[in-house]
Amino acid sequence: MDLVRKRGEIISAEQCSLVSKRYKRITKAVNSEFWQINSDTAHSMYVGSYGRGTAIDTSDIDILVELPREEYNRFDSLKGNGQSRLLQALKNAIKQTYPFSDIHADGQVVVIDFTDGIRFEILPAFRKIDYWGNWNGQYDYPDTNMGGNWLTTAPKEEQEAMKNLNQLSNGLLFDTCKHMREIRDNYFSSYHLPGIVIDSFVYHNIGSWHWLRDGEQSSNIEKGIYENRLYSLCPIWSFHLTAPGSGMLVETSDCVDTLRKVLNYMSKE
Repeated sequence: MDLVRKRGEIISAEQCSLVSKRYKRITKAVNSEFWQINSDTAHSMYVGSYGRGTAIDTSDIDILVELPREEYNRFDSLKGNGQSRLLQALKNAIKQTYPFSDIHADGQVVVIDFTDGIRFEILPAFRKIDYWGNWNGQYDYPDTNMGGNWLTTAPKEEQEAMKNLNQLSNGLLFDTCKHMREIRDNYFSSYHLPGIVIDSFVYHNIGSWHWLRDGEQSSNIEKGIYENRLYSLCPIWSFHLTAPGSGMLVETSDCVDTLRKVLNYMSKE
């Protein structure tokens, strides 16, 4: 049986350092263009699997770069898919730092494909301000599909929720999410199963399971009971799944079958 095992951080320090270096260069380029400042850390954050702590490699690094709210108003007022023009403006800003890299807009992000296999996806976003001028942690971001529209995300809430539950589970939450990614990538790579679906599913169904702490005797986790429990909780069809912390709906209509395949692989003898 292919059991969940303790993994911890499996991305090397060298790779993390390279990612950080590129992250700062991208951030600095965006801040220079949109904020007129020289900072390589302000107004940006890791998001996606890397930001939530559940990534197993550096092939897909997601970054959210916050832009001034007035830029949202400017691009929103444009006729003919202002969202697409926003991505082009972001692309041009980054191109000044990486003039020879493969950089292109793709739906909601600007993508940089580096020759060493590391891929950055940069999401431009704006703080979502309520009627009273307050920010509730959510961001508006562009979607160029279907003529252009705006979507909402709350990555900080998701990251905080994942971090807290991982601590309560003594690391089991992150290890399970990484284990499922390894199975997906090794055995079902041709199928669609986003990392947010894996993380959200495990987050909501891990219950009180945790890695053994000092003085505890139970060995259920080593017998595969945990994996079988997760498999039994996955429905056959699309189901209502929300992101950790934020409670935002996670799209599952085209990936439930793949999720079951991954969980079945985990639970089989």
